[in-house]
Amino acid sequence: MKDIKQLIQNFLPRLVEIRRDIHAHPELAFKEVETAKKVVALLSELGGWDIKPQVAKTGVVATLGANKSGPCVALRADMDALAIPEQTGKPYASKHDGVMHACGHDGHTTCLLGAAMAKYRMN
Repeated sequence: MKDIKQLIQNFLPRLVEIRRDIHAHPELAFKEVETAKKVVALLSELGGWDIKPQVAKTGVVATLGANKSGPCVALRADMDALAIPEQTGKPYASKHDGVMHACGHDGHTTCLLGAAMAKYRMN
């Protein structure tokens, strides 16, 4: 197995970019249409994933090796934001008035995409 820390360092700038983009474009629960599209696009780019979009309206379920026998691991992340105005002044602050990722779900989504990217690069 490759050194996971070094592996992640190789694409950490991309993960920062992804999180800031999701943070800047928050969507409320069951309205995460654009966020879901971003998740599907990245997983599609990596290849090998069986992707089911629009689960429970805006959710995404992606499986890897589902046809293999043996144990599996399930990971999940929320993508929704909260109806709270952002006042951080950060360059990547919410571009949607009255909605922000005050809950950290932008980070949760990015972490799962990072796990997918790490798995892809480990092969």
